[in-house]
Amino acid sequence: MNASKLILGCLTLLGLVTAASAHAQQEVDREALAERLAPVGQLCLEGEDCGTAMASAGAGDTGTAGDAIDGEGIYGSICMACHETGAAGSPIRGDEAAWAERTGKGFATLLDHALNGFNAMPARGGNPNLSDAEVRAAVAYLVEPVMDVPAADDTAAAPDEDASATASDAAPAESGADGEALYASAPCAACHAAGVAGAPKLGDTEAWAPRIDKGMETLYASAINGIGTMPPKGGAGLPDEEIKAIVDYMVGEAQ
Repeated sequence: MNASKLILGCLTLLGLVTAASAHAQQEVDREALAERLAPVGQLCLEGEDCGTAMASAGAGDTGTAGDAIDGEGIYGSICMACHETGAAGSPIRGDEAAWAERTGKGFATLLDHALNGFNAMPARGGNPNLSDAEVRAAVAYLVEPVMDVPAADDTAAAPDEDASATASDAAPAESGADGEALYASAPCAACHAAGVAGAPKLGDTEAWAPRIDKGMETLYASAINGIGTMPPKGGAGLPDEEIKAIVDYMVGEAQ
């Protein structure tokens, strides 16, 4: 009888230990699942200070042309994934050889590329919630090791290679592609026919004038790389030459 009680007690204890272990494992599994399901970013409404709030954790004072904005923190959250590794041909921070040609174009041009996108780099590093000032602070921190960063007030006055385009630069390039037909078949008309999301309407001379003044190369780059709410190539998977032909057609209609 005593042996039976002993065996029964051991089995009961073993059951309790097993149940406790299972409960502990469930807690671990829940934590792991919660971690996997955690959001990768945050959705911010226009006017909210999301960019700075996201990037401000523990980075301290920028110390470089960013005033109270944490340029280093924004760089660490958005830019360093490419500019610390050289991904997609990005110049690595502090690599003077890689930056030499780029810094020669001036800080205003580098800032314009960061704001509007350039080659594989999306506009505002892929975070549309960043303000112009936040992007400037991040760019200032990025290029500080390889060039003298102008004061914030000097950037707007700095000459922009695109803004100094001559009259010939504003003329559409000749192309064998049918820009009008491509415009009609591509997603472009969905926005440019009605002015959706601030898109300049086809044929609206007044809306297109300041854009045309920047020169065709800037318009091509904006169409190919995306700008503002417009995605790269307007969301169409067309070759660059066909995108340029669409731009030529739209500019021709506005002139």
